Amino acid sequence: MLRRIMPLRWLNLPGTLTLVAIAAVWEAAVRSGAAAFEYLPAPSAIGVAFLELVRSGELLANTAHTLRSVLIGWLLSCAIGLALGLLFGLSAFARRYFLASLEVLRPLPAIAFLPVALLLFNFSLTTELIVIVYASIWPVFVNTLGGIVSVAARLHDVSLTLQLSRARTLTKVLIPAAAPAIVVGFRLGLGTAVVMAIIAEMLGNPHGLGYAVVSALQAMRPERMFAYVLFVGVLAIALNACLVVASRRLLPGHTREAARA
Repeated sequence: MLRRIMPLRWLNLPGTLTLVAIAAVWEAAVRSGAAAFEYLPAPSAIGVAFLELVRSGELLANTAHTLRSVLIGWLLSCAIGLALGLLFGLSAFARRYFLASLEVLRPLPAIAFLPVALLLFNFSLTTELIVIVYASIWPVFVNTLGGIVSVAARLHDVSLTLQLSRARTLTKVLIPAAAPAIVVGFRLGLGTAVVMAIIAEMLGNPHGLGYAVVSALQAMRPERMFAYVLFVGVLAIALNACLVVASRRLLPGHTREAARA
């Protein structure tokens, strides 16, 4: 009996009931005319539009494009951000002479690079990836740097006592100790990658979920637009959940703190 109940712990029952209540109030407000928004569709109309998009294959094609952009951009940003974070975290020389230069670049909005990317690469996946990678590097870099720098001095003493090489100290001591912060950076970078992919598709690449939202808006199909917008939110939640599960499997015992972020 207990095993049958156990899966319910993964379901946020209060949150689910709240969403159902919001949808019911929304539906009632639109059908009764209480909602004074001309282009606000009812949840039932959004559901019908979503099923139409699924049957036509349009949703699958747009999702495939956006997922490809997000995953490629996120993996590139993780690799670059992790490498930079390790470099600056391990080298006081790099922090002293080059960290200020990166801090100048970090506040620049990634979307400002979209016109430049469009001029150089036109409407293409490369344009989208430039925006995604630039924005997603920073959470990974900052969290990796902070995690490495904040490693307790006693862990360094342990590596010296055991006479570990620099490579083994990095892989056996520093990275495991900084793993929670690094995983948080990965998660933040993934969320940023999703957001920037949608924005880039809205403004600079005529493909994917972002472009589909704009197309539905221009075609005056608000039920389709809402279906795409809500689906993007669900997709982001699913990607984050997959990353949390993967981090728990790959780094057991090191990611409880990261999972709470």
